Amino acid sequence: MGESTMSPDEAREAARSWLSDHWHGTDDEAWRDAVVSAGWAAPTWPADNYGRGLDRKAARAAAEEFRAAGAPGGCQDMAPFHDNPWLYLLGNPLLAYGGKETKEHFIPLLLKGDVGQGCLLYSEPGAGSDLAGLQTRAELDGDEYVVTGQKIWTTNGQVAKYGLLLARTDWDVPKHAGLSLFVIDMKQPGIEVRPIRQITGDAEFNEVFLTEARVPAAWMIGAPGEGWRALQIALAAERSGMGSMSSSMSGTAIKTGLREAADDLVEAARRAGRLDDPQVRQDIVRIMSWRLTNIWTGRRAAAEIKRGPSSLASLGKLAMSRILHAGADFTYRMQGEESLVYDYDNPLSCPVDRDLMFAFINSIGGGSDQIQRNIISERVLGLPKGHEPDKGVPFRDVRKGAATRSVSQA
Repeated sequence: MGESTMSPDEAREAARSWLSDHWHGTDDEAWRDAVVSAGWAAPTWPADNYGRGLDRKAARAAAEEFRAAGAPGGCQDMAPFHDNPWLYLLGNPLLAYGGKETKEHFIPLLLKGDVGQGCLLYSEPGAGSDLAGLQTRAELDGDEYVVTGQKIWTTNGQVAKYGLLLARTDWDVPKHAGLSLFVIDMKQPGIEVRPIRQITGDAEFNEVFLTEARVPAAWMIGAPGEGWRALQIALAAERSGMGSMSSSMSGTAIKTGLREAADDLVEAARRAGRLDDPQVRQDIVRIMSWRLTNIWTGRRAAAEIKRGPSSLASLGKLAMSRILHAGADFTYRMQGEESLVYDYDNPLSCPVDRDLMFAFINSIGGGSDQIQRNIISERVLGLPKGHEPDKGVPFRDVRKGAATRSVSQA
């Protein structure tokens, strides 16, 4: 179904009237069911997919009414990516490719918050930059697929209830055509999650070993072999979200005002007593200009993603890598010798040092900076593609590396 013709004022009045009849101050299962059933949980989603088909202006007006009433669970699609990434990473592919049964099972769970924390099961030890070369296999057994393989760099794998899994279901077609996308239950026998220790000292990423794990055939998103196309929807959401990340990994938000976009940098220079240093002021203005430009690019990408995958998401993600590295390096330099102390008990130097190291997540996760440059060169600038020696070759006949390799035990 197409978008509603409801104006912002009409959407505001409709939300206010509905809240008056249904919101009684209790956030329980019955309330969440009511919000989802009425289409207010994600009002920009199509009316036949638990939404109301509103445009963003109308939905924003409705969101204001939910906030004014203090009613939770409404207009989740108006929230930034990082408030609820799974809404976009799982929700967008479901809307685009999910079958009726898959949508009816997962969308209500997703909108009611019952899906919980999720994880992305994409990359493998031998398939990172060349993700389509993955070797995790999913073989049909009755009404289930049996999955065997390894995934790596899996954020939240240790706590995830469900994973978004890309696996190979056909070895006799070229590599992109043999992939399928699933939602898989992470809390089952046959799935082992091992943490990977990072340079920061933390262990937020994992390698995941799947040994004859099972997933219902009905939990496939799209038809067999459509996994690569469905995945692009999730990747676009992830890259767009990473391209609009906070100015520092510790959570200093980039706002739209000119001054606010550099608040953390100004404060770092002030603490160092270098706010009047001309070179320092130039550094602040340069990073601030990158941040603001990327905000505007992000808005363009978000508008394009509503109509399908956007290559601008790659542009924003690549730009954010530079922004995060430059911002972290600036605050690190402002601390002087204090930055030599990396100790969780040191409230000043530890967050800055951690940001400097953790900034690399944006240069690697969701597709490395080098991959984003390839995407931008081909899809934005129209430059010719690089040599593809395995193009058109059945994946069974393609030369491959090791399918599994332990990193956490190394």
